[in-house]
Amino acid sequence: MIDLPISGVYCAAVTPVTAKLAPDHPAFVAHCRYLLQEGCDGVAMLGTTGEANSFSTGERKALLEAVIAADIPADRLLPGTGVAALTETVELTRHALSLGVTRVVMLPPFYYKGITDEGLFASYAAIVDRVADARLRIVLYHIPQFSAVPITVPVIERLRAHFPGTFIGLKDSSGDFANMEALVQHFLGFSVLAGADPLMLPLLKQGGAGCITATSNLVARDLAFIFHHYAEPEHEREVEAAQARVVAARARVSRFAQIASIKALVGRNTGHPGWRNLRPPLLPLTEAEAAQL
Repeated sequence: MIDLPISGVYCAAVTPVTAKLAPDHPAFVAHCRYLLQEGCDGVAMLGTTGEANSFSTGERKALLEAVIAADIPADRLLPGTGVAALTETVELTRHALSLGVTRVVMLPPFYYKGITDEGLFASYAAIVDRVADARLRIVLYHIPQFSAVPITVPVIERLRAHFPGTFIGLKDSSGDFANMEALVQHFLGFSVLAGADPLMLPLLKQGGAGCITATSNLVARDLAFIFHHYAEPEHEREVEAAQARVVAARARVSRFAQIASIKALVGRNTGHPGWRNLRPPLLPLTEAEAAQL
């Protein structure tokens, strides 16, 4: 098996917010500890599921600082640092590095649509040049249904050629399994991570690296079991059973708004009603929806 620079089960962690809509640091730290205990290889905080683009630069920094201060290992964290403004992406990335966090997930600049591959390369290149830290490792974030900025093979090729060792992988949240397979086949030693929980198992069988997924907030133990045992014939039945639970959980949280559904279930599991809160424009489930869920 080819060594990959990053692999495993990473939870796209939801972010608890208080009644005043501020990030709830103690609740988030407790959730990070829970996810690691359940078998996650790391916590991908401040991504789409974590409502990152509803939080300011200062709020994002403070949440990461709180997690580090609580002795969550820096090498188990994978924060999102990509925003629309190049300088803020640089600021967030430098801040992560200053705390010992060397691996980040980075969205493309997502406001302007129809940008060229040349423009996208120029943006990522400028970020790496300005951060100017050899420790930096970037997982690209391909989620064109949200960003409307696809990350193409030619862009990845150029970035890897110009910055050897910096661009280590890609989270593919497009839902396009053929694209994931093509990336695995095209790029040797490049980590392709599924952004949808049910796709991790088939992607692993094609040489994929694992996942960064939302439903791992609820079924991390099953995903971790699949990751560690999918290639072992003696565990085939257990892997199939775990996969069935993962698929069912993903379907369950997709019935209503996904982030709100995950938060409602985390709140039920923890007994902490504050988990139901979201920062507008996202809204919690209605009482009727929560009851059905």
